[in-house]
Amino acid sequence: MQIKHFLTAASAALMVATMATANADDGYDAPDSWPAPMQEHNMGMGLFDRLEYSVPDKGQDAVVWDFQGWYGGDVNRVYVKSEGENVQGDGEDAEFESLELLYSRLVADFWELQGGIGYQGGVFSDDHAERTYAVVGLQGVMPYGIETDVALQLSDDGDVAASFEGEYDLRLTQRLYLQPRTEIAVAASEVDEFGVGEGLNSVRVGLRLGYEVTRRIAPYVGAYWQKVYGDTADLSRASGDSTEDTGVVAGVKLMF
Repeated sequence: MQIKHFLTAASAALMVATMATANADDGYDAPDSWPAPMQEHNMGMGLFDRLEYSVPDKGQDAVVWDFQGWYGGDVNRVYVKSEGENVQGDGEDAEFESLELLYSRLVADFWELQGGIGYQGGVFSDDHAERTYAVVGLQGVMPYGIETDVALQLSDDGDVAASFEGEYDLRLTQRLYLQPRTEIAVAASEVDEFGVGEGLNSVRVGLRLGYEVTRRIAPYVGAYWQKVYGDTADLSRASGDSTEDTGVVAGVKLMF
């Protein structure tokens, strides 16, 4: 009986303490001089989601990267994002498909609203056409863990374009995963120098099999299919490029 009374009293005391803590967290009973129970600390992270060597069935091999790094807290952050490639054997330097500096703010659970400026063109040379643009986007995680990045771009010449990227990690074991990935690009106007037509530009679907040596290092192999459509396909044919291709990739995912 004494044990029963002790457990009852302990349970009641725990409930009272929990309620008191809840009230303090809500700010009802905590004195004004008390500090906040949690303080936000700034931190940073860098991620090469893709750092790979691509071998297409048609065309030339390429080194491809997809990087993003950020610094800030849980709500406000500054991002640097970059995607690009270095086509092997074409005599030209690497090209930024996008290099962006963004301010990001958490607007809902798992969703960040982002805005800033971007650049497309050569990395260290003027081998490629260049342009700058303003960008606004939404980055987050959809239901079932689908990582999503949607962006709307307005160039310095008034050209409007949009892109969608989505990927999902299907865990086969604690370290082995299968990742389907989709990229879709559309544009509101034709820009010949960048090989972009009006309407649906391209669709790319890929699948990667990766193994996490650690949580920060994950080598992978994969394959992809891509196709360009409409006016963009016409521009590709005019320049002698194919409108549809498949290929294989090998690379590593790095987080630091």
